[in-house]
Amino acid sequence: MTKSEAEKRIVKLRELINDYRYHYHVLDESTMSEAAADSLKHELSLLEEEYPDLITPDSPTQRVAGKPLDKFEKVKHEKRMISLADVFSEEEVKDWIIRNEKLIPGGRIKEFFTDIKMDGLACALKYKDGVFVQAITRGDGLVGEDVTQNVKTIENVPLKINELGEVEVRGEIVIFKKDFEKLNEIQRKKGEPEFANPRNLAAGSIRQLDPKIAASRPLKFIAYDLVMPESKTWQEAYEHLRALGFQTSNEDRVFKNTEMKHLFHYIEELDEYRKSLKFNTDGMVIKINDRLIYDTLGIVGKTPRGAVAYKFPAEESTTVVKDIVISIGRTGAATPVAILDPVVVAGSTVRHASLHNADEIARLDVRIGDTVIIYKAGDIIPQVKEVLVSLRPEGTKPFDYKEALKRQYPELEFERPEGEVVYRVKGETSDFILKRAIEYYASKPALNIEGLGEKNVVALVDAGLVRQLSDLYRLRASEVAKLERFGELSAVNLVTAIEASKRPTLAKFITAIGIRHVGAQTATALARKFKSLDKLVEATEDELLAVPDIGEVVAESILAWFSDEDNLKLLNDLRGLGVWPQNEAEGELPLAGKSYIVTGTLDSMGREEAEDKLRALGATVTSSVTRNTTALIVGEKPGKSKLEKAAKLGIATMDEPEFLNLIQ
Repeated sequence: MTKSEAEKRIVKLRELINDYRYHYHVLDESTMSEAAADSLKHELSLLEEEYPDLITPDSPTQRVAGKPLDKFEKVKHEKRMISLADVFSEEEVKDWIIRNEKLIPGGRIKEFFTDIKMDGLACALKYKDGVFVQAITRGDGLVGEDVTQNVKTIENVPLKINELGEVEVRGEIVIFKKDFEKLNEIQRKKGEPEFANPRNLAAGSIRQLDPKIAASRPLKFIAYDLVMPESKTWQEAYEHLRALGFQTSNEDRVFKNTEMKHLFHYIEELDEYRKSLKFNTDGMVIKINDRLIYDTLGIVGKTPRGAVAYKFPAEESTTVVKDIVISIGRTGAATPVAILDPVVVAGSTVRHASLHNADEIARLDVRIGDTVIIYKAGDIIPQVKEVLVSLRPEGTKPFDYKEALKRQYPELEFERPEGEVVYRVKGETSDFILKRAIEYYASKPALNIEGLGEKNVVALVDAGLVRQLSDLYRLRASEVAKLERFGELSAVNLVTAIEASKRPTLAKFITAIGIRHVGAQTATALARKFKSLDKLVEATEDELLAVPDIGEVVAESILAWFSDEDNLKLLNDLRGLGVWPQNEAEGELPLAGKSYIVTGTLDSMGREEAEDKLRALGATVTSSVTRNTTALIVGEKPGKSKLEKAAKLGIATMDEPEFLNLIQ
């Protein structure tokens, strides 16, 4: 690769990695798998290593995570919380050792310290004269969030230790697998939706403003560093941590330089038995045991020279691509998704996998009908690794991305800005799309949240209080009251109305999330068919097509929405906040198979409420009179054309008292 080619590639890599880092580390969302992101970061670091003059201060290699949220007080770390460079093979570990030995006196590293790499939320705990005083999340490595009250609820965090002076302990906040399974068992028994994975639940619990939520979750703090007081070796630091009463992984080991073959053998063993560990992991940390040498080697960008993270390979399986649909995310980005024959990978059923962008589809040359190798990066997100071309059916054609956009979204225009890897809706900003989504979510056909009209939505988004739809449920009246449009009473009323919307009917919630081509009537049909949102999320194309009045276009739109990682992360975030629709009740629907139209104004209720009541009893509600219409429900000042057509077709009419008698 020439320097000019490398420079172009570096620009694209930085943009994609920065977008991923912001979603993952700031919003607790994933726009791609950890393994895919690790691969991109690894490629970027190698290119920058080859062309160091192309390194810029804003490169992802020069930062740790993302900006801290504004929900908690920001605190500056006295010593930067750094992340580690990733390695993926024995050769890369050996190269790392050789590079470091060139920089140290004597040119020989005596010992290496290893520990399991835990999948949780990094946090620093501070003690003063033996008393726990503060907990700070990693944030961007320089500034984190004060989560002291939440961390104080974690049972295995000592509130007092036998050490005078200032002590800082760093570690990972996790939820053990068995505790996670118990939580989901409780959810199942209560008929509540299950949590997605331990890492997201741990991070979401700590970022709750109410400490009671954190207290209700079986969180654990697993220590991995003693910043103060200083130790001569990492091994000594761990021994000191355990002596102070902190829990560690108990997977730490020390290997002499002469025992490197044992280290690599241990990595292989750990990869085999890591599933039996009590917490999730995706790799092993390898450090130079001597902390003086470790500190002397310093930092390259934002990663220490003296440590690396060895990533385990992700579990894989094969399946067939049934379709490729394109989802429009909350930023207007068009993301392609492969719809797969269901297959079990890493213990869960995978039905779709993100293809990221048009370039990735072209690189893989993935086509409808292809057999592909998929893997769950970080044991969570499914990805397409490779197309098995030798198994490709005859007559398949390369996927035409532009044609698919025109076919699936004929009324929209798309553009691909220079230097970007994704197509976006032309002329629409992410803030505009977010405002529109919230307005629809709160509208009468959806959740009908009083006080959340257009102007108030604009005020909340422009003030930065709402950056994604789920932030509505994190609003505090005291924050809202500071905005120009609000007073104390109106702020309280708004937050109360939002809180009251947490348990809507399934049909209302499906309407509210704004799936293209899915209005109130289709949402009602979906709710009756699948009974719960979890079952709808897992629906196949054939199951969707079996729903009355749902054709290929609508089915494709539903599949695309529930295949989009941003949307799935949003649902998981809402669920963690207690926002989830009620399951559809079983039982007879007395108006099933009948069709009604409501025209004019009713005295007893609004038109939307009347239509909702009809749908709840199994009826279909339409806007046009046809021969299939059962009756026209007539209020004051009805539509003249509807009455005339009903009379012409011999369709019955029903006044308000008759309607009320019908729905009772």
